[in-house]
Amino acid sequence: MRSSGRPGVSEILEKINFRAFVESIIAVAVGFLIGAIILLAFNYNPAEAYTALFRGGLASIDNIAATLHYSTPILLTALTFAIGARTGIFNIGAESSFYLGAIAAVAFTNIWGNLWFGLLMGMALGALWALPAALLKVYRGVHEVISTIMLNWIGWYLISWLIVGPYADPNNPIKTIKVPENARLPTIGNTVLSWGFIIAVVAAILVYFILWHTTLGFGMRASGYNQRAARYGGISPRAAMMWSFIIGGMASGLGGAMKIMGEYPGYAISQGGSNIYGFGFDGIGVSLVGRNHPLGIILSAIFFGMLKAGTSEMQQTGVPLEIVKLIQGIIIITVAIPGLYDLLKKGLRRAA
Repeated sequence: MRSSGRPGVSEILEKINFRAFVESIIAVAVGFLIGAIILLAFNYNPAEAYTALFRGGLASIDNIAATLHYSTPILLTALTFAIGARTGIFNIGAESSFYLGAIAAVAFTNIWGNLWFGLLMGMALGALWALPAALLKVYRGVHEVISTIMLNWIGWYLISWLIVGPYADPNNPIKTIKVPENARLPTIGNTVLSWGFIIAVVAAILVYFILWHTTLGFGMRASGYNQRAARYGGISPRAAMMWSFIIGGMASGLGGAMKIMGEYPGYAISQGGSNIYGFGFDGIGVSLVGRNHPLGIILSAIFFGMLKAGTSEMQQTGVPLEIVKLIQGIIIITVAIPGLYDLLKKGLRRAA
């Protein structure tokens, strides 16, 4: 028995989730090992390729800035999935909330050229777009996977029409009209990194504070563990799920708005939505790697950003883009497996 009230080593390790940290490190190592085997199978030098990958993501201030730039939008879409997972919801609707946030940045900053107005409207439209899935889940019991997939497709076709229709640039048909200069996120130094990264980190810390240090967050997590027990304790699982969708939608909407308002030098949505597609789906992997914890997601988003930033350097060693993407996909899947296992285990426990 300890004589003082100070926590022991085992308690400290448990508090920082040391086991999850070690599992993630092992998963990263396994992912890189499998990637190395594939590179060898195609007669490429793994040491040379991986050195180039890390050099492309970390070797200079500009490369680090590119890594953080790539990590910004997926950090926010990962928060959407993580908030849902903590509330017992498999919310994959970040993709379409991201689209709505992006178009809100284009539309509303051209009405009133103000940075904060554009960000707020991105958050508002992201949350508004998540509402149908929330209402269907809470009041009709429609599974969120079905409703969010449908919303993703509806959002995609809506945004595709808006890009070539009302918001098409008449002087440049390959993109929408630009976000006005006075509503753009300033870059940090002479890099591609905007202040959006700082805002995204603050958002992750804020989500952590809400989930772990407020009554609302306690209710959301309690509902995620066991709805019947939460209801017995006076918590409304319906309200918890509603807030989960709303806060998640706000995070992805903010990500979409910042993607466009801080994307030097374009500041517009490309035709076909090529520069806004896929960030919501990437966020699922980022969240799983970060164990659905807002602070873990900051690190996992930077890891994903590093993989993206190092792509061109890795290609310069002679590895084709297809192989680079294959290697990165294997690493991501391997690293996400422990988080996916935890999520499935919790889901089975709730269903029992």
